[in-house]
Amino acid sequence: MTSNRKIKSNRANARASTGPKTAQGRARAARNALRHALSLPVCSNPVLSEEVETLAREIAGTDANLQTQELARRVAEAQIDLRRVRCARHQFLSDALSNEHYDSSANVRMKVKVATRILRGKVHMSAEDFAKFVAPPKGLEKLAIIVSGEAKQLLAMDRYERRALSRRKIAIQALDERRL
Repeated sequence: MTSNRKIKSNRANARASTGPKTAQGRARAARNALRHALSLPVCSNPVLSEEVETLAREIAGTDANLQTQELARRVAEAQIDLRRVRCARHQFLSDALSNEHYDSSANVRMKVKVATRILRGKVHMSAEDFAKFVAPPKGLEKLAIIVSGEAKQLLAMDRYERRALSRRKIAIQALDERRL
């Protein structure tokens, strides 16, 4: 049995860790789920719902019964979800690649440290070398920095994609079993 002292301590800790306290922190936390909207169901968007219905009719065929139509709708929802994830990843990477000033926060911190050491006279570097050093990355280096710097976001998108692929596979199997 838990002691009264432990219960009071746990309650005090819980009250102290109930999320952001400032208005700015609460506003930032409120936007957490709106980063890419991939967690929203396809049916919540009327345009996507229409695409799902169109694709489901193509999958099920014209003479399909109600159960086959429902199974086809599940396949179509997963397919549209899969397309959404892939488009979101493409857009995310395209935006980062097209940003000519993109640099990862780790690179920026490192460059600030070196620039500070140069200004304090601890490191000597020519103006030409310094300009090359602080220049934003380009080409494959930029792509590598984007992928490594945005790995968390890309991994999240990968999880959405794997879930959509799994849902589509299961829905296709169910539809195939129904047709046999």
